[in-house]
Amino acid sequence: MKRIKAACICQTLHFMLKEDLEHNWAVSMVKQEVERYKKGLERNRTLYKILEETEQPDGSVIIKVIKQYNTSPVGDYPD
Repeated sequence: MKRIKAACICQTLHFMLKEDLEHNWAVSMVKQEVERYKKGLERNRTLYKILEETEQPDGSVIIKVIKQYNTSPVGDYPD
């Protein structure tokens, strides 16, 4: 029999600008979306660690994150 001792998922997320919006408005929307994503992780009590958050020259944002997979224990992955 096997049991999961620790599990995490590593993701690189690209929050892209919507092309049909004015540039400054689209950048603002991306920043709001990033904040909603982070608050959603906290609201769901998902353990996570943001490894890197980079704003691109066009205003989009790339986030590299390690987060809890389902409800599995995370072990020492976030360290």
